Amino acid sequence: MPRELKPAEMAAPAAAYAHGVHVPAGHELIVTSGVVPTRRDGSVPANIGEQAGVVWQNILAILGEGKMNARDIISVTTYVVNSSDFGEMATRLKLVMAARDAALNGHLAASTLVTVPALAKPEWLMEISVLAARQPNS
Repeated sequence: MPRELKPAEMAAPAAAYAHGVHVPAGHELIVTSGVVPTRRDGSVPANIGEQAGVVWQNILAILGEGKMNARDIISVTTYVVNSSDFGEMATRLKLVMAARDAALNGHLAASTLVTVPALAKPEWLMEISVLAARQPNS
C-alpha cells in the first residue's frame, strides 16, 4: 500500500497534499498525459472552476478504465495559465486546488502546481497529469 512520507525535519505541506509517497514494489501504475478540460462533445468551459471539474471527471474516467480510483492517485501535477491580474490568478489557483481537494476527498497525494504562460490551445486555462498505483487484484 502506498504511504505518505512526512519527515519530522520538514514543515507541514502548504495545502492538502503529501510531501512524498512511497510505493512498494509490485504495484500496478497508471500514468496520464496532461488531461485537459475538453468535454466528450468537444466543448471547453470558459470558467476555470468548471474546467477543473471537467479535468477531474476526465481523470476519474481514465482511472476507472484502468480499474483504479482517486484513492489510488499518488502524484498530481497541475498546470495553470498565468494571469497578469494578481487577484484573478489567486482566484484561479484557489478554484483549481479546491477541485483537486474535492476529487481526492481527503486522500493525500504528492502535488505540484505550476503556472505557465500558455497551453496547447488558447481556451485551456489548465491541465493536470496524475500518477496512480495500486496492488494487483485489490
